[in-house]
Parts: sequence; structure tokens; C-alpha cells
Amino acid sequence: MAEIDDFDLDRSTAQAWSEFSVRLAEVISMIDESADLTIRSFSAGDEPPFVRLSSPERLAIRAEAAGNGSLGASYQLSDSQQAALLAAGWRAPDETCPNFSSDHSQDAAEEIAELVVGALRDVYGVQHPVFLDPDQLAEILRTEPSVIEGPDGATTVSSGTLLDGDAGGGGSGLERVPAGRGVTMTAVLPADRDHLEALVETELTASLGHPPIRDEEGDIVIRVGSTLLFLRTAADAQDVVLFSAVVHDVDGRSRATEVLNDLNVEARWVKFQLVRDRVFVLTSVPARPFVPAHLHQAVRVMSDVADGVDDELAAKLGGRTTFGGEL
Repeated sequence: MAEIDDFDLDRSTAQAWSEFSVRLAEVISMIDESADLTIRSFSAGDEPPFVRLSSPERLAIRAEAAGNGSLGASYQLSDSQQAALLAAGWRAPDETCPNFSSDHSQDAAEEIAELVVGALRDVYGVQHPVFLDPDQLAEILRTEPSVIEGPDGATTVSSGTLLDGDAGGGGSGLERVPAGRGVTMTAVLPADRDHLEALVETELTASLGHPPIRDEEGDIVIRVGSTLLFLRTAADAQDVVLFSAVVHDVDGRSRATEVLNDLNVEARWVKFQLVRDRVFVLTSVPARPFVPAHLHQAVRVMSDVADGVDDELAAKLGGRTTFGGEL
């Protein structure tokens, strides 16, 4: 099984924002007068934070960050948040625009992307790119599908169908595009880790509607309710491990070990593991051969467990959940 001892959530999150910024810059460099791009915080509430990008004229980009005139009551910006936007280079709202704004040459796509990420992450409090609106996330992350080449030089294309049931896995909040009721049982023998990575990414792209977000170490991250699920392939391509850090800053390792031992006795598909002061839940999908249906089943199981146990387990162990239970 792939090791997770070296996993660092803060580092992974920073790397994911870095990758998101790079892809956003590519999109900004291609925006023209024909369409706008609005990136919203994913939320069930009304009028959540957003940043809008448009091209009022050729090779010019205007960025708007939602001001209080555009935000719902529960998202109103404090004085310090508004000051942070001004300090970052945004102009204050006025009678012509209810939002903070900033104008740039399209050649400054990277700087614009950094400005947008700063507003979303540092001011509006979006914890991770996967907590952005799925539709807009797809717009930014979508790329041309890659061809998967097997050990004999043949190409492989997976159907990406999901298990029966609703898309949320019992309210887990897993964002994915609904698929048919069939289950793809195609088995593929990966040639190496790169081949396995490509197979996994193809399946998740079909499920999510866009390529999954990765950090610089190659871990894939998916939003499941109020927490995150990570996927990592083993170096020998023998399996794919799925894991989630469900509790942080555990108070008392002995007590935690007892609680997790009891959970592991009862658990059927997953294992709970204490790594320093964090509790992980994890499972492994055999990958020789790789069967897409098995990956989708593991994602569903982990989604239900990770988002269903974190609050109760954090309270029992005197720790905290990944995002404090808030989006």
C-alpha cells in the first residue's frame, strides 16, 4: 500500500492553489469579448462570494470581486476584509460598479490569476480549489483528454460510469456528473505507475466532468462534504490508496489508539490510522488488474465514512475536523 506518513495537508492545499492559479492564468490568456468567467464559492446559501473576469476590449481584462452590494447577508465583508482587497490592488466599489474591480492587460494573465486566488482564498475564505462551484471549476480545469497507452502499445478508453444511486452517496457532497446506471467492469493491467495514474485520472475526469485537481506530489483531491478525499497510487502500481485526514490535533495518543482499535474491529471496508496527532481513514484498491468499478465503489465508501464520522470522532478525541465543519 502507498505510504501516507509524509502527507501534509497544508502543503498539499498550497500546492493545489498553485496548480489552480497556473490553469486559471491559461484561461485568462484566452478570454475575449464574447464571454465572461464567474468563479463562485460553492455554497448552498444565496449570493455567495465570486470573482468575475471579462474582456471589455481586445487584450484587456477586467476582474471584479464581489462587494457587499452583490453578496448575501451571511457573506457580507467585514472592514478588515474590504481593507485586504484594497491593499491587494482592487478598487473600491462605486456608483458604476457594486464590486471591487481591477483592470489589466491580458499579457499579465499570471498576475491576474494570483489576484483572483488571493481574493478567493485569503479574503473570501475558500479553503481549497475543490470548494469552488463545480461548473466553473470544470471550465477552468478542462483539458483535452489524453490517450492511455498500455504495455503492448494499445490504447485504452474507460467509460467512466458510476455505481447505481444518487450522486451524493447519501449526502456526502461528492461533486460529480451523473452517469448511467451501468457499471464498467473492464479490467486493465497497468504497465507502470504512470499508466495507472492515467487510468485513474481518466475515470475521475469522466465522473467529475473535468480533470481532477492534483498537488505537486501527484495526489488527487476530491471534495466530500466538508472534508477532502485524497487518492495516491503506489510506486509499484500494485494499488491505489484513498485516504482522508478526518481529525487533527488529537489530545492523547493512548485514548485515540483505543478508540481507533474499536473502530477497526467494526469497520468492513476501511481502516483508521493514527499518524502523529492526526487520524486518517483509508482504504486500498488493488490495481493489478485495475477495474474502474472498484475505484468508484471505494470513492463512494470513503465519501460516506470520511464525511460521516469526522465531527463525532473529533469530539470524542478532543481534536478538530479539517475545516471546522464549515465550508
